[in-house]
Amino acid sequence: MVYCIEPEQVSLTDLTVGDTVGNMEKIVIEGGNRLVGTVEVSGAKNAVLPLMAASLLVDGWTTITNVPSLRDIATFNRLLSHMGAEVEYAKETGVLRIRTPEITVPEAPYDLVKTMRASVLVLGPLLARNHRARVSLPGGCAIGARPIDLHLKALTQMGAEISVEHGYVEAKADRLKGARIRFDYPTVTGTENIMLAAVYADGQTVIENAAMEPEILCLANALNSMGGFVSGAGTDTIKIEGVKELSAVEVDVIPDRIEAGTFMIASAMTKGNVLIKNCPITFLEALTLKLQEAGTSVEVSGNDVRVIGDFPVRSVDIKTGPYPAFPTDMQAQMMAMMSISSGLSVITETVFENRFMHVGELKRMGADITVDGKSAVVKGVRSLSGAPLMATDLRASASLVLAGLVADGITEISRIYHLDRGYETIENKLMGLGATISRVRADSVVPA
Repeated sequence: MVYCIEPEQVSLTDLTVGDTVGNMEKIVIEGGNRLVGTVEVSGAKNAVLPLMAASLLVDGWTTITNVPSLRDIATFNRLLSHMGAEVEYAKETGVLRIRTPEITVPEAPYDLVKTMRASVLVLGPLLARNHRARVSLPGGCAIGARPIDLHLKALTQMGAEISVEHGYVEAKADRLKGARIRFDYPTVTGTENIMLAAVYADGQTVIENAAMEPEILCLANALNSMGGFVSGAGTDTIKIEGVKELSAVEVDVIPDRIEAGTFMIASAMTKGNVLIKNCPITFLEALTLKLQEAGTSVEVSGNDVRVIGDFPVRSVDIKTGPYPAFPTDMQAQMMAMMSISSGLSVITETVFENRFMHVGELKRMGADITVDGKSAVVKGVRSLSGAPLMATDLRASASLVLAGLVADGITEISRIYHLDRGYETIENKLMGLGATISRVRADSVVPA
């Protein structure tokens, strides 16, 4: 059976507002503007979340800097608070402080987990420090199943007793034991979860076929700063030596490579000239090569990257895969770019089985796309037309924004709470580059 997942004092009331607001607002774009200027990349959400889970391993104040104000992070804050953590987040400075002197409720309830699959990351730390955990199974997500069977199998190998009852994973272990674990495929959250569990296990844990994403290296560095012994992060074999105690530390979050990549494509699509500051270009090699193949100029100077678009956009083929291959989280954005290319491109999705949900919305704008199983054949068109659209997931939302930037007329994107999960005020950043874009009430009437 496959089990699936998806100083300003934090107020739990405030943190629930995002769900409601995201349904009450929409993004409106008048396309045709060339993007020019400078934009700075925010901290990586996918690096922050495992660091927040790691805070459960210690009772002192864990300080995480460069934290973006995002819906997923607010949800994880609610989850930690539910477990007994003290959480403080200063939005103005991006500083998040977490302290859990005692885990009073070792449970991740369905009401919180259903909105964010990364909530499963608390399973490892709860078992390691509290010796028991109860984590809800959300049941799936829009872009496809994300099974946690590999997490559960690995934790069982480490001595945990696990059962699934009434939609919850029930786990307990007096003391986890080091083990040699080989994943069937490189799972990011699975690798992170086992790292978080293994730091307190007896002996050595070896993870083979581990995910190699930069966010995993960020977590390993943090655990080592806390007093752990993690080696090999960033390769397909990670070794963790268990310790008796860890200490709270301050950790600076790496820049968000997916946000950076989205702005790179935005500049390329609009024939723009954008300087992207704090850009983790070393983690974006697969995207950079494809942009250059499509005729885009990418100039690197330290942590700053200038992207200059050119027309016509040349068509390129894309095949997603685990890092360092082309990231699945950039597939939708690249499809938006290929929809205005000069030729025919084939985009193959190998990570998730249902990650072409943005195709229907792009076709509403005039894109010529045909889906055949795991591949989408994109025939470039001369121009897209603005239209009312509905976002289906986080990266699909970004692709619709990119398409709206180059479309003729007005594009309205509803259900933007998806966008708010992973992009910090993207409309403000694009506005600063010259885009005509705004966030308005969902019931606002926009002139044609």
